[in-house]
Amino acid sequence: MAKTNLGRFFEDYTVGQVIEHAVPRTVSGGERALYHALYPARHAVYSSDQFAQECGLPASPIDDLAAFHVVFGKTVPDVSLNAVANLGYAEGRWITPVYAGDTLRSVSEVIGLKQNSNGKTGVVYVRTRGLNQRDDVVMDYVRWVMVRKNDLEAPAPETVVPELKPVLDVTDLVIPQGLDFTNYNFTLAGEPHRWGDYEVGEKIDHVDGVTIEEAEHMIATRLWQNTAKVHFDATFRPDGQRLIYGGHVISMARALSFNGLANAQMIVGLNAGAHANPCFSGDTVKAWSEVLDRAETSAPGVGALRLRLVATKGSHPDVLRGEDGKYHPDVLLDLDYWALVPH
Repeated sequence: MAKTNLGRFFEDYTVGQVIEHAVPRTVSGGERALYHALYPARHAVYSSDQFAQECGLPASPIDDLAAFHVVFGKTVPDVSLNAVANLGYAEGRWITPVYAGDTLRSVSEVIGLKQNSNGKTGVVYVRTRGLNQRDDVVMDYVRWVMVRKNDLEAPAPETVVPELKPVLDVTDLVIPQGLDFTNYNFTLAGEPHRWGDYEVGEKIDHVDGVTIEEAEHMIATRLWQNTAKVHFDATFRPDGQRLIYGGHVISMARALSFNGLANAQMIVGLNAGAHANPCFSGDTVKAWSEVLDRAETSAPGVGALRLRLVATKGSHPDVLRGEDGKYHPDVLLDLDYWALVPH
């Protein structure tokens, strides 16, 4: 009997299937230190216990995207080990902040399947929940991924494409318990811009760029225990290149967005996301954001901004998508999310 795991292929999934992922992971300050070393991350709530406590939290949580990467990484051996590409996200919510000492695990349910016309691959839709040691849901999200077939003769499953919200309403968002920005220290946060200073339709060029390095990408991807072959095995792709983990690009772009959005402290909702084109070592990531919407929240001094974060290979194409719906080849990431900002 074979003891090694080749991973699931498209024909191994069924709608309604529930997968409990190995291996639970206890996070510590080490995750924060490495996260801040790998990305220029410096949002104040995630950098300082004192700042977080003055905002009503018990301590500084682990960065929202670091928590996402840990939860995501658990799912890779079962969902995307044999993936061609991770295609998109929807209905993502950060529900319970993650603190040093918390133990995270992940559970996914298959909610959709669609075989591609080439008969060699198919799209798998999963809803994933990350839970802590108290079984509190830390976050949940939907993603869909293109997965290879192993048996090309396996019959195509019935096509099921889930109906997903294009945008989370502000009432869908969960504000961390106790969060209070009424005594927010704008000087220590790094910028004076309040919620009311941002206008719908405003675009912000985040100015800086970072050239992706192979070694840093692989350290980051191993940190999240993401085992997808395309990120490590140079023989797995016909072009002989290791694909940069899409989450690495998300975190890099989010960190770059500090310049102009230093007070967009906490990500609480993920409306949509697309890894528009592959990223490889040597690409220089730059980013800009557009304000899509503003909303009040019930938390004192806290407003919400809906932001579109676009990462590119150093350029700013005037048109992101052509008439055929395909992204400009320099666009790496198109992410739509909600963030909490002080009034």
